[in-house]
Amino acid sequence: MLALAEKEADDISGELSDEDAEQGLVLLGLVGLLDPPREAAIEAVKQCLEAGIRPVMVTGDHGVTAKAIAEQLGFAHTDRALTGREVEEMSDEQLEECILEIDVFARAAPEHKLRLVKAMQAKGGICAMTGDGVNDGPALKRADVGVAMGIQGTEAAKEAAEMVLADDNFATIVGAIEEGRKVYDNIRKTVTFILPTNGGQGLAIMLAVLAGTLLPVTPLQALWVNMVVAVTLGLALAFEKAEDDIMQRQPRDPSAALLDLFLLWRVVFVSILLLIGVFGMFSWILQVQGGSEELARSGAVNMLVMGSAAYLINSRFLVNSTLSLHGIFGSRPVWIAIGLVVLLQLGWTYIPFMQTVFGSAALSPIHWLVILAGSVVLYLVVELEKFILRKREGSDATHSGRHDEATTSAN
Repeated sequence: MLALAEKEADDISGELSDEDAEQGLVLLGLVGLLDPPREAAIEAVKQCLEAGIRPVMVTGDHGVTAKAIAEQLGFAHTDRALTGREVEEMSDEQLEECILEIDVFARAAPEHKLRLVKAMQAKGGICAMTGDGVNDGPALKRADVGVAMGIQGTEAAKEAAEMVLADDNFATIVGAIEEGRKVYDNIRKTVTFILPTNGGQGLAIMLAVLAGTLLPVTPLQALWVNMVVAVTLGLALAFEKAEDDIMQRQPRDPSAALLDLFLLWRVVFVSILLLIGVFGMFSWILQVQGGSEELARSGAVNMLVMGSAAYLINSRFLVNSTLSLHGIFGSRPVWIAIGLVVLLQLGWTYIPFMQTVFGSAALSPIHWLVILAGSVVLYLVVELEKFILRKREGSDATHSGRHDEATTSAN
Protein backbone atom coordinates (compact mmCIF):
# COMPACT_ATOMS: atom_id res chain seq x y z
CA MET A 1 0.00 0.00 0.00
CA LEU A 2 1.42 3.36 -1.07
CA ALA A 3 0.16 6.86 -0.21
CA LEU A 4 0.57 9.56 -2.88
CA ALA A 5 0.70 13.28 -2.02
CA GLU A 6 1.69 16.57 -3.64
CA LYS A 7 3.17 19.92 -2.59
CA GLU A 8 3.72 23.11 -4.53
CA ALA A 9 7.40 23.88 -4.89
CA ASP A 10 7.39 27.58 -5.81
CA ASP A 11 8.87 28.63 -2.47
CA ILE A 12 11.56 25.93 -2.42
CA SER A 13 15.07 26.83 -3.47
CA GLY A 14 17.99 24.46 -3.74
CA GLU A 15 17.75 20.88 -2.55
CA LEU A 16 14.71 19.39 -0.85
CA SER A 17 15.13 18.71 2.86
CA ASP A 18 13.29 16.16 5.00
CA GLU A 19 11.26 19.00 6.45
CA ASP A 20 10.13 20.06 2.96
CA ALA A 21 9.03 16.53 2.13
CA GLU A 22 7.16 15.92 5.38
CA GLN A 23 5.14 19.11 5.76
CA GLY A 24 2.43 20.82 3.77
CA LEU A 25 1.60 17.77 1.65
CA VAL A 26 -1.84 17.28 0.14
CA LEU A 27 -2.99 13.63 0.10
CA LEU A 28 -4.01 12.50 -3.36
CA GLY A 29 -4.95 8.90 -2.54
CA LEU A 30 -3.81 5.37 -1.79
CA VAL A 31 -2.49 2.79 -4.25
CA GLY A 32 -2.76 -0.92 -3.49
CA LEU A 33 -0.28 -3.27 -5.11
CA LEU A 34 -1.37 -6.88 -5.69
CA ASP A 35 0.96 -9.70 -6.67
CA PRO A 36 -1.48 -12.55 -7.26
CA PRO A 37 -0.35 -16.18 -7.46
CA ARG A 38 0.44 -17.44 -10.93
CA GLU A 39 -2.15 -19.63 -12.60
CA ALA A 40 0.55 -22.26 -13.01
CA ALA A 41 1.10 -22.25 -9.24
CA ILE A 42 -2.62 -22.67 -8.53
CA GLU A 43 -2.80 -25.57 -10.98
CA ALA A 44 0.36 -27.09 -9.46
CA VAL A 45 -1.18 -27.00 -5.97
CA LYS A 46 -4.32 -28.66 -7.33
CA GLN A 47 -2.24 -31.42 -8.91
CA CYS A 48 -0.36 -31.91 -5.65
CA LEU A 49 -3.55 -32.41 -3.66
CA GLU A 50 -4.91 -34.86 -6.25
CA ALA A 51 -1.62 -36.77 -6.08
CA GLY A 52 -1.71 -37.05 -2.29
CA ILE A 53 0.99 -34.41 -1.80
CA ARG A 54 0.18 -31.67 0.72
CA PRO A 55 1.79 -28.28 0.00
CA VAL A 56 2.71 -26.29 3.09
CA MET A 57 3.60 -22.59 3.16
CA VAL A 58 6.44 -21.54 5.46
CA THR A 59 7.00 -17.82 5.16
CA GLY A 60 8.26 -14.75 6.97
CA ASP A 61 5.16 -12.76 5.98
CA HIS A 62 2.37 -11.76 8.33
CA GLY A 63 -0.08 -14.51 9.18
CA VAL A 64 -3.06 -12.76 7.57
CA THR A 65 -1.15 -12.25 4.33
CA ALA A 66 0.12 -15.84 4.27
CA LYS A 67 -3.34 -17.20 5.01
CA ALA A 68 -4.92 -15.15 2.23
CA ILE A 69 -2.35 -16.34 -0.31
CA ALA A 70 -2.81 -19.94 0.80
CA GLU A 71 -6.56 -19.62 0.24
CA GLN A 72 -5.98 -18.25 -3.26
CA LEU A 73 -3.62 -21.12 -4.01
CA GLY A 74 -6.21 -23.65 -2.88
CA PHE A 75 -4.40 -25.17 0.12
CA ALA A 76 -6.32 -27.81 2.05
CA HIS A 77 -6.09 -26.30 5.57
CA THR A 78 -6.30 -22.52 5.62
CA ASP A 79 -8.46 -21.89 8.67
CA ARG A 80 -5.43 -21.09 10.83
CA ALA A 81 -1.90 -19.76 10.41
CA LEU A 82 0.68 -20.82 12.99
CA THR A 83 3.28 -18.16 13.78
CA GLY A 84 6.93 -18.67 14.57
CA ARG A 85 6.36 -17.52 18.16
CA GLU A 86 3.70 -20.20 18.62
CA VAL A 87 6.07 -22.80 17.19
CA GLU A 88 8.72 -21.78 19.74
CA GLU A 89 6.27 -22.25 22.61
CA MET A 90 5.33 -25.76 21.47
CA SER A 91 7.13 -28.92 22.46
CA ASP A 92 8.21 -31.35 19.74
CA GLU A 93 5.28 -33.61 20.61
CA GLN A 94 2.77 -30.76 20.35
CA LEU A 95 4.19 -29.64 17.02
CA GLU A 96 3.96 -33.17 15.67
CA GLU A 97 0.30 -33.31 16.65
CA CYS A 98 -0.65 -30.19 14.71
CA ILE A 99 1.74 -30.53 11.75
CA LEU A 100 -0.77 -32.53 9.70
CA GLU A 101 -3.63 -30.08 10.28
CA ILE A 102 -1.95 -26.75 9.51
CA ASP A 103 -0.74 -25.68 6.06
CA VAL A 104 0.34 -22.10 6.80
CA PHE A 105 3.27 -21.11 9.02
CA ALA A 106 3.95 -17.35 9.21
CA ARG A 107 6.69 -15.20 10.70
CA ALA A 108 8.89 -18.28 10.52
CA ALA A 109 12.59 -18.11 11.21
CA PRO A 110 15.11 -20.64 9.80
CA GLU A 111 15.16 -22.62 13.05
CA HIS A 112 11.38 -22.97 12.85
CA LYS A 113 11.69 -24.46 9.36
CA LEU A 114 14.09 -27.08 10.66
CA ARG A 115 11.69 -28.04 13.47
CA LEU A 116 8.80 -28.28 11.00
CA VAL A 117 10.77 -30.64 8.76
CA LYS A 118 11.67 -32.85 11.73
CA ALA A 119 8.04 -32.88 12.91
CA MET A 120 6.77 -33.92 9.51
CA GLN A 121 9.34 -36.72 9.25
CA ALA A 122 8.46 -37.87 12.77
CA LYS A 123 4.85 -38.36 11.58
CA GLY A 124 6.04 -40.57 8.71
CA GLY A 125 5.91 -37.92 6.00
CA ILE A 126 8.33 -37.60 3.12
CA CYS A 127 9.28 -33.93 3.17
CA ALA A 128 10.64 -31.74 0.38
CA MET A 129 11.81 -28.32 1.51
CA THR A 130 12.40 -25.27 -0.67
CA GLY A 131 14.69 -22.43 0.29
CA ASP A 132 16.98 -19.73 -1.07
CA GLY A 133 18.93 -18.26 1.85
CA VAL A 134 22.01 -19.21 3.84
CA ASN A 135 19.88 -19.80 6.92
CA ASP A 136 17.72 -22.30 5.02
CA GLY A 137 20.69 -24.67 4.76
CA PRO A 138 19.93 -26.80 7.86
CA ALA A 139 16.29 -27.36 6.81
CA LEU A 140 17.29 -28.14 3.21
CA LYS A 141 19.89 -30.63 4.45
CA ARG A 142 17.47 -32.28 6.89
CA ALA A 143 14.60 -32.65 4.40
CA ASP A 144 14.26 -35.83 2.36
CA VAL A 145 14.60 -33.66 -0.75
CA GLY A 146 16.08 -30.18 -0.41
CA VAL A 147 15.12 -27.84 -3.26
CA ALA A 148 17.10 -24.63 -3.72
CA MET A 149 16.21 -21.69 -5.93
CA GLY A 150 18.51 -21.45 -8.94
CA ILE A 151 17.92 -17.76 -9.69
CA GLN A 152 17.51 -16.11 -6.29
CA GLY A 153 19.11 -18.81 -4.21
CA THR A 154 22.47 -18.44 -2.53
CA GLU A 155 25.39 -20.77 -3.17
CA ALA A 156 25.07 -22.08 0.38
CA ALA A 157 21.44 -23.09 -0.24
CA LYS A 158 22.36 -24.78 -3.54
CA GLU A 159 25.16 -26.74 -1.87
CA ALA A 160 22.83 -27.95 0.90
CA ALA A 161 20.03 -29.01 -1.48
CA GLU A 162 19.66 -32.17 -3.57
CA MET A 163 17.88 -30.34 -6.37
CA VAL A 164 18.15 -26.81 -7.79
CA LEU A 165 15.25 -25.16 -9.61
CA ALA A 166 16.56 -23.36 -12.69
CA ASP A 167 13.39 -21.25 -13.00
CA ASP A 168 12.39 -20.84 -9.31
CA ASN A 169 8.93 -22.13 -10.23
CA PHE A 170 6.92 -24.34 -7.90
CA ALA A 171 5.17 -25.91 -10.89
CA THR A 172 8.53 -27.32 -11.97
CA ILE A 173 8.63 -29.41 -8.78
CA VAL A 174 5.24 -30.91 -9.66
CA GLY A 175 6.48 -31.63 -13.18
CA ALA A 176 9.51 -33.41 -11.73
CA ILE A 177 7.24 -35.52 -9.51
CA GLU A 178 5.17 -36.53 -12.53
CA GLU A 179 8.29 -37.43 -14.49
CA GLY A 180 9.61 -39.48 -11.57
CA ARG A 181 6.33 -41.37 -11.29
CA LYS A 182 6.41 -42.08 -15.02
CA VAL A 183 9.96 -43.44 -14.88
CA TYR A 184 9.17 -45.66 -11.89
CA ASP A 185 5.98 -46.86 -13.55
CA ASN A 186 7.86 -47.75 -16.75
CA ILE A 187 10.47 -49.67 -14.76
CA ARG A 188 7.70 -51.75 -13.18
CA LYS A 189 6.13 -52.34 -16.59
CA THR A 190 9.44 -53.40 -18.12
CA VAL A 191 10.19 -55.82 -15.27
CA THR A 192 6.66 -57.23 -15.45
CA PHE A 193 7.06 -57.75 -19.20
CA ILE A 194 10.54 -59.29 -19.34
CA LEU A 195 10.17 -61.81 -16.51
CA PRO A 196 7.20 -63.77 -17.99
CA THR A 197 9.08 -64.26 -21.27
CA ASN A 198 11.97 -65.85 -19.41
CA GLY A 199 9.56 -67.64 -17.12
CA GLY A 200 7.55 -69.14 -19.97
CA GLN A 201 10.50 -70.65 -21.76
CA GLY A 202 12.16 -71.67 -18.50
CA LEU A 203 9.04 -73.53 -17.35
CA ALA A 204 8.71 -75.19 -20.77
CA ILE A 205 12.27 -76.53 -20.64
CA MET A 206 11.96 -77.57 -16.98
CA LEU A 207 8.69 -79.47 -17.49
CA ALA A 208 10.07 -81.21 -20.57
CA VAL A 209 13.14 -82.34 -18.64
CA LEU A 210 11.06 -83.53 -15.67
CA ALA A 211 8.65 -85.39 -17.95
CA GLY A 212 11.46 -86.89 -20.02
CA THR A 213 9.97 -85.57 -23.29
CA LEU A 214 11.42 -83.60 -26.17
CA LEU A 215 12.42 -80.03 -25.43
CA PRO A 216 9.98 -77.60 -27.10
CA VAL A 217 12.75 -74.97 -27.13
CA THR A 218 16.45 -75.78 -27.27
CA PRO A 219 18.96 -73.81 -25.17
CA LEU A 220 20.30 -72.08 -28.30
CA GLN A 221 16.78 -71.12 -29.34
CA ALA A 222 16.08 -69.83 -25.84
CA LEU A 223 19.19 -67.65 -26.13
CA TRP A 224 17.85 -66.25 -29.40
CA VAL A 225 14.49 -65.46 -27.80
CA ASN A 226 16.15 -63.67 -24.89
CA MET A 227 18.30 -61.61 -27.24
CA VAL A 228 15.47 -60.67 -29.59
CA VAL A 229 12.99 -59.80 -26.82
CA ALA A 230 15.54 -57.76 -24.84
CA VAL A 231 16.81 -55.78 -27.86
CA THR A 232 13.41 -55.00 -29.36
CA LEU A 233 10.36 -55.53 -27.16
CA GLY A 234 12.14 -54.97 -23.85
CA LEU A 235 13.20 -51.43 -24.77
CA ALA A 236 9.81 -50.20 -26.01
CA LEU A 237 8.30 -49.62 -22.57
CA ALA A 238 11.16 -47.31 -21.58
CA PHE A 239 9.69 -44.72 -23.98
CA GLU A 240 6.11 -45.13 -22.77
CA LYS A 241 4.28 -41.89 -21.95
CA ALA A 242 2.79 -41.34 -18.50
CA GLU A 243 -0.69 -42.76 -17.99
CA ASP A 244 -3.53 -40.25 -17.75
CA ASP A 245 -4.20 -40.96 -14.06
CA ILE A 246 -0.60 -40.99 -12.88
CA MET A 247 -1.05 -37.76 -10.90
CA GLN A 248 -4.29 -38.98 -9.35
CA ARG A 249 -2.55 -41.89 -7.63
CA GLN A 250 -1.50 -41.68 -4.03
CA PRO A 251 2.25 -41.71 -3.27
CA ARG A 252 3.78 -45.14 -2.94
CA ASP A 253 5.35 -46.38 0.26
CA PRO A 254 9.10 -45.74 -0.13
CA SER A 255 9.83 -49.04 1.63
CA ALA A 256 7.62 -51.04 -0.76
CA ALA A 257 9.37 -53.63 -2.92
CA LEU A 258 9.65 -53.00 -6.65
CA LEU A 259 8.31 -56.47 -7.38
CA ASP A 260 5.28 -56.63 -5.07
CA LEU A 261 2.69 -59.39 -4.73
CA PHE A 262 0.62 -58.05 -7.61
CA LEU A 263 3.55 -58.03 -10.02
CA LEU A 264 4.61 -61.49 -8.87
CA TRP A 265 1.10 -62.74 -9.61
CA ARG A 266 1.15 -61.12 -13.05
CA VAL A 267 4.55 -62.65 -13.84
CA VAL A 268 3.43 -66.15 -12.82
CA PHE A 269 0.06 -65.79 -14.57
CA VAL A 270 1.53 -64.70 -17.91
CA SER A 271 4.36 -67.24 -17.65
CA ILE A 272 1.76 -70.00 -17.41
CA LEU A 273 -0.14 -68.59 -20.40
CA LEU A 274 3.05 -68.54 -22.47
CA LEU A 275 3.88 -72.05 -21.26
CA ILE A 276 0.48 -73.29 -22.46
CA GLY A 277 0.98 -71.56 -25.81
CA VAL A 278 4.47 -72.98 -26.34
CA PHE A 279 3.57 -76.56 -25.37
CA GLY A 280 0.28 -76.35 -27.25
CA MET A 281 1.94 -75.23 -30.46
CA PHE A 282 4.76 -77.74 -30.12
CA SER A 283 2.40 -80.67 -29.47
CA TRP A 284 -0.06 -79.66 -32.20
CA ILE A 285 2.60 -79.58 -34.94
CA LEU A 286 4.44 -82.64 -33.69
CA GLN A 287 1.52 -84.97 -32.85
CA VAL A 288 -1.55 -83.70 -34.72
CA GLN A 289 0.09 -82.54 -37.93
CA GLY A 290 2.91 -85.05 -37.85
CA GLY A 291 5.57 -82.40 -38.39
CA SER A 292 9.26 -82.74 -37.64
CA GLU A 293 10.92 -81.74 -34.38
CA GLU A 294 12.52 -78.74 -36.12
CA LEU A 295 9.14 -77.58 -37.42
CA ALA A 296 7.48 -78.05 -34.03
CA ARG A 297 10.23 -76.12 -32.25
CA SER A 298 10.08 -73.38 -34.86
CA GLY A 299 6.36 -73.02 -34.16
CA ALA A 300 6.96 -73.06 -30.39
CA VAL A 301 9.65 -70.35 -30.56
CA ASN A 302 7.51 -68.11 -32.77
CA MET A 303 4.54 -68.66 -30.46
CA LEU A 304 6.67 -67.57 -27.53
CA VAL A 305 7.93 -64.44 -29.26
CA MET A 306 4.59 -63.43 -30.80
CA GLY A 307 2.83 -64.10 -27.51
CA SER A 308 5.36 -61.82 -25.82
CA ALA A 309 4.67 -59.16 -28.45
CA ALA A 310 0.94 -59.37 -27.70
CA TYR A 311 1.66 -59.13 -23.96
CA LEU A 312 3.77 -56.04 -24.66
CA ILE A 313 0.56 -54.20 -25.56
CA ASN A 314 -1.04 -55.41 -22.30
CA SER A 315 1.98 -54.09 -20.40
CA ARG A 316 1.42 -50.51 -21.53
CA PHE A 317 -1.07 -50.25 -18.65
CA LEU A 318 -0.58 -52.47 -15.60
CA VAL A 319 -4.23 -52.22 -14.52
CA ASN A 320 -6.10 -49.97 -16.93
CA SER A 321 -7.57 -51.54 -20.04
CA THR A 322 -5.80 -51.34 -23.40
CA LEU A 323 -8.93 -52.40 -25.29
CA SER A 324 -9.17 -49.15 -27.22
CA LEU A 325 -7.53 -47.49 -30.20
CA HIS A 326 -5.32 -45.49 -27.85
CA GLY A 327 -4.47 -48.54 -25.78
CA ILE A 328 -3.52 -50.71 -28.76
CA PHE A 329 -2.10 -48.18 -31.23
CA GLY A 330 -1.22 -45.26 -28.96
CA SER A 331 2.50 -46.02 -28.63
CA ARG A 332 4.75 -45.73 -31.67
CA PRO A 333 7.80 -47.32 -29.93
CA VAL A 334 5.72 -50.42 -29.11
CA TRP A 335 4.71 -50.97 -32.72
CA ILE A 336 8.20 -50.23 -34.01
CA ALA A 337 9.50 -52.91 -31.64
CA ILE A 338 6.79 -55.37 -32.74
CA GLY A 339 7.62 -54.68 -36.41
CA LEU A 340 11.33 -55.30 -35.78
CA VAL A 341 10.69 -58.55 -33.92
CA VAL A 342 8.41 -59.79 -36.72
CA LEU A 343 11.16 -59.13 -39.30
CA LEU A 344 13.74 -60.88 -37.12
CA GLN A 345 11.50 -63.89 -36.63
CA LEU A 346 10.75 -64.15 -40.36
CA GLY A 347 14.50 -64.19 -41.01
CA TRP A 348 15.04 -66.72 -38.23
CA THR A 349 12.33 -68.96 -39.68
CA TYR A 350 13.05 -68.81 -43.42
CA ILE A 351 16.73 -67.91 -44.00
CA PRO A 352 18.64 -71.19 -44.60
CA PHE A 353 21.65 -70.05 -42.59
CA MET A 354 19.48 -69.33 -39.56
CA GLN A 355 17.71 -72.66 -39.98
CA THR A 356 21.06 -74.44 -39.93
CA VAL A 357 22.37 -72.60 -36.88
CA PHE A 358 19.21 -72.65 -34.74
CA GLY A 359 17.53 -75.81 -35.99
CA SER A 360 14.43 -74.01 -37.24
CA ALA A 361 12.16 -74.85 -40.18
CA ALA A 362 9.87 -72.89 -42.50
CA LEU A 363 6.30 -72.52 -41.21
CA SER A 364 3.23 -72.63 -43.43
CA PRO A 365 0.47 -69.96 -43.44
CA ILE A 366 -1.77 -72.17 -41.26
CA HIS A 367 0.93 -72.23 -38.61
CA TRP A 368 1.12 -68.43 -38.59
CA LEU A 369 -2.66 -68.18 -38.32
CA VAL A 370 -2.62 -70.42 -35.25
CA ILE A 371 0.25 -68.39 -33.73
CA LEU A 372 -1.67 -65.16 -34.38
CA ALA A 373 -4.84 -66.61 -32.86
CA GLY A 374 -2.94 -67.82 -29.80
CA SER A 375 -1.35 -64.38 -29.34
CA VAL A 376 -4.75 -62.66 -29.54
CA VAL A 377 -6.18 -65.12 -27.00
CA LEU A 378 -3.28 -64.41 -24.62
CA TYR A 379 -3.86 -60.67 -24.99
CA LEU A 380 -7.58 -61.00 -24.27
CA VAL A 381 -7.05 -63.30 -21.27
CA VAL A 382 -4.67 -60.77 -19.67
CA GLU A 383 -7.20 -57.99 -20.31
CA LEU A 384 -9.86 -60.17 -18.66
CA GLU A 385 -7.58 -60.62 -15.65
CA LYS A 386 -7.20 -56.82 -15.45
CA PHE A 387 -10.97 -56.38 -15.65
CA ILE A 388 -11.58 -58.85 -12.81
CA LEU A 389 -8.89 -57.17 -10.72
CA ARG A 390 -10.43 -53.72 -11.23
CA LYS A 391 -13.86 -55.02 -10.29
CA ARG A 392 -12.68 -56.82 -7.17
CA GLU A 393 -10.29 -54.32 -5.69
CA GLY A 394 -10.91 -51.05 -7.53
CA SER A 395 -8.63 -49.07 -9.77
CA ASP A 396 -5.99 -48.72 -7.02
CA ALA A 397 -5.34 -52.46 -6.74
CA THR A 398 -1.81 -52.44 -8.08
CA HIS A 399 -0.61 -49.48 -6.15
CA SER A 400 -0.37 -51.46 -2.97
CA GLY A 401 1.75 -50.09 -0.18
CA ARG A 402 0.96 -46.51 -1.08
CA HIS A 403 2.25 -43.88 1.27
CA ASP A 404 -0.49 -41.98 3.06
CA GLU A 405 0.99 -38.52 2.78
CA ALA A 406 3.93 -36.73 1.26
CA THR A 407 4.54 -33.08 2.04
CA THR A 408 6.19 -30.36 0.03
CA SER A 409 7.22 -27.40 2.13
CA ALA A 410 7.36 -24.20 0.10
CA ASN A 411 9.27 -21.17 1.25
